[in-house]
Order: sequence, then C-alpha cells, then structure tokens
Amino acid sequence: MSFSSEVKQELARQIGKSRHCRLAELAVLLAFDGVREPGQIAPEGLLDSENPLLLEKYRTLLGELFPGGDASDTSRIFQAVKMWDQAENRPHITDTVNGILLQQMCCKRAFIRGAFLAGGSISDPNKSYHFEIVCRNLGQAGQLRDVINSFDMEAKIVARKNHQVVYLKEGAQIVDMLNIMEAHVALMNLENVRILKEMRNSVNRKVNCETANISKTVNAAVKQLRDIEYIKATAGLDSLSDNLKEMAQLRLEYPDAPLKELGTYLNPPVGKSGVNHRLRKISEIAEELRGY
Repeated sequence: MSFSSEVKQELARQIGKSRHCRLAELAVLLAFDGVREPGQIAPEGLLDSENPLLLEKYRTLLGELFPGGDASDTSRIFQAVKMWDQAENRPHITDTVNGILLQQMCCKRAFIRGAFLAGGSISDPNKSYHFEIVCRNLGQAGQLRDVINSFDMEAKIVARKNHQVVYLKEGAQIVDMLNIMEAHVALMNLENVRILKEMRNSVNRKVNCETANISKTVNAAVKQLRDIEYIKATAGLDSLSDNLKEMAQLRLEYPDAPLKELGTYLNPPVGKSGVNHRLRKISEIAEELRGY
C-alpha cells in the first residue's frame, strides 16, 4: 500500500468532534465530488465518486449529522451545508464552501481533511516530499490554498491540464499538514523517514568532507615529495639551510605523516604552521630550480 493510501485510510476514520466540523467536511466533499445534475441526486448518490474511502467517509458523516433516517431528506442536507437555492427550491452545489462553515480552526482542519480525501495525494517520503490536492478550478484552489495558509503554510497553486493543483514541497510543512489534518500515525511514519534521511545525509556530508580533506592532504604530500626529490637530484639537499634540510629529510622518511606529526620529529619541535611554512619554502626553491 502506498503512503498516500495509508494517509487516506487514516483520515477516513477521523471524524470531527463537533457538528460544525462535520458539516465543513461534508460540504467540501460535495464541493469536490458532489453530483452537479439535479436529476441524479438520490439519498445514496450525492457524490459522483467511486472512491470507497470517500464514500465511506460521506456515509459516516451523514450518519453522525443526520441520525434516525434524516439523511434521506436531501434538502435538509444541502441546507445544512449552505448549498440550497431558496429561490429555486433546489440544491445548488458550489465549487467552494460557504465561509460561514469555516469560521473556526477545527472546521478548517476538517475542510482540508475532506479536500485531501477527495483529491489529494502524498509522494513516498523515501523518494521525495510532495503534497498536492487537485481542484476543479482556480476558485476552488484559491479557497483551499488560503485555508491551508491560514495555518502558516506556504501552499501554492499550479495549473495542470484542465485542473488547478494546490501543493506543498517542503518536508517540514508536509509534516505540519498531516498534523493539521489529524493524521497522527502517518505523521510519525513520515517523521521517522525524515530523521533517517537527515542522518544519512549528515553522514554522507561528513564522509565527503573527510574524503576531500584526505585527498587534499595526500595531493599536498605527493607534491612535497616530488619537490624534495627534484632538489635532491639537482642542487642536492645540502644546498638547503639546516632547518629546511631537516624538514626535507623528515618528509622523505615519513611520506604519509600529517604536518602536525612531522613537527613533533623536529628538534626542537614546531607546530603545524611552522612545518607548513618550511615545506612551502622548499617548494618555492624547487620551482626556482625548475625555472618557473
């Protein structure tokens, strides 16, 4: 099962505690997938969807909101979610949800939860971070983006074929979004993946840094040895001052030793910067001998 499916299964079982939250979620299900043709409306057919999780959530909400068979009164349902045309005395399913139903933060959470069930998906966090909800049009996408961003998110809209897509790409914000929708199990699973990925990335960065440092050190030592061998073969090491000659002989004797260690073999010992200074002077002499 995909991570996205796991999230939706969890959200299908999550029901708002208050009536106003349940109405907000029912309204967004109808806004996204409600039947637009009045002649098609029936007690079990208000949604134009074959998604079993969506239909399960829809029936659960109806059962909670309209117990005792009241759900058979479709006019009452549409009036409750503010999608009833009083003048025409018939349903008027809109692409956006009436703002009256989105006054409280808990209702906004329910609204986002329902929108995700109707048109959302999340990529496998082991591969990438991407959260999106496909909307019917720009008006619907704009309302959804604004509600999401009321939680200090940075959701954006992009056009895709005949739809508008509201999306997030930051891993931390997707974690926050799961919390907003109250998908707490999925949140923990995503956090575990993020922690492991961050640990791997941290280890890789350290390994790469250490590898680069080792490579730099080795390349420097190889050049030092070449310069010393060149001086030895041309002018001879005796042409060097005593401190440089001692340094050159130690480098030949300990070709793999780091600068700090080389300094401990000198008499008297010198620090890393002192060793580096002497080796640099030796390299300059070698360059002069080469005629550069």
